[in-house]
Amino acid sequence: MPTTRDDCLAMDAADPLARFRDEFDLPGDRIYLAGNSLGAPPRTAADRVSRTVRAEWGGELVGGWNTAGWFELPFRTGDRIAPLIGADPGQVVVGNSTSVVIFQALAAALGLRPGRRVVVADPGEFPTDRYVAQGLAALLPGAEVRDGTHGGDDVAAVLLSQVHYRTGERRDVAEVTRRVQESGALMIWDLCHSVGALQVDVSAADFAVGCTYKYLNGGPGAPAFLYVNPRHHRAARNPLSGWYAHAEPFAFEPGFRPADGVRRFAVSTPHVLSFAGLEAALDIWERVDLAQVRAKSVAMTELFVELAEASCPDLSLVTPRDPERRGSQVSFRHPHGYPVVRALAERGVQGDFRAPDVLRFGFAPLYLRYQDVFDAVAVLAEVMAAEPWRDERYTRRLAVT
Repeated sequence: MPTTRDDCLAMDAADPLARFRDEFDLPGDRIYLAGNSLGAPPRTAADRVSRTVRAEWGGELVGGWNTAGWFELPFRTGDRIAPLIGADPGQVVVGNSTSVVIFQALAAALGLRPGRRVVVADPGEFPTDRYVAQGLAALLPGAEVRDGTHGGDDVAAVLLSQVHYRTGERRDVAEVTRRVQESGALMIWDLCHSVGALQVDVSAADFAVGCTYKYLNGGPGAPAFLYVNPRHHRAARNPLSGWYAHAEPFAFEPGFRPADGVRRFAVSTPHVLSFAGLEAALDIWERVDLAQVRAKSVAMTELFVELAEASCPDLSLVTPRDPERRGSQVSFRHPHGYPVVRALAERGVQGDFRAPDVLRFGFAPLYLRYQDVFDAVAVLAEVMAAEPWRDERYTRRLAVT
């Protein structure tokens, strides 16, 4: 791996993804290593949202549902996301939030395994995954949530993240899916920290969910997506049977009749303005080679680990050292992790913190440069050596860490 800034500049000059950096709005006064929390905005996003407001909403009013294609947004956008997760057209629907689509997938899975009442959701997963599972179990007599150390022939579904939000550890989707399905359970993957950062193939899984505001750059509050394997399209039941999932939404029938295919997993009116920002981002992703994204991600995270460990001995690596077991983030542990992250941000390096003691750095290959990695570690080393984080003002917790 390169060890000098000149080496990094040479890598940037040879980077096949370098041309995409100019397609994003990035503040000139910071190095942004939090794309695994919220991606940077595409330069076209503001115009796309403005056009939706002025020309479509303002120009067409209610007619925009037809003339601007708003009504088909959950399905059209789903077909655009499908290639990013190894799915085919007609298998992904977009809308609502990640928490909502997790609820849908879990409830559908339990319905498909009526003799089984257990959901496996490991305590170390992103909290909302387990919280939603617990909330659903509380509604269903006999249902329960177990952690990942307990199997059994009463397990209906297993919910796991492909990339762990805190550690960055990457799981083997194909192998885990195979083992879960061989046990008779259904596999649900959370792709929030992997889609847009590496190649994903959930085609063998039963369900998958994910957000679009991290590596996909859809914007804050951008809608989530839900993948439903076509073998479940006829039998799976959407527990949130809103009008958008009806076979004929504008027939206004008094009883629910589900639509065919993945459309039965739509719920309600799409948030059109949020879709506008996401569509601007997908315009970029349709021109991206995911193999190049993954290769650059591995190279950047390798470089960051090498340089940080050499210059910051007080940090303890949390993320797997093997790049095959790592997503597109690097996490270090430090007993004063929160004030360290605050001090870094004030000096132009934006990472984030996850309790209890993890400094988290995300690497978005479309707009990050190798020179950014080198410079970020230089600032990190200065902060660890000079310890400005001991200032009391850095210890006061902000609402979002």
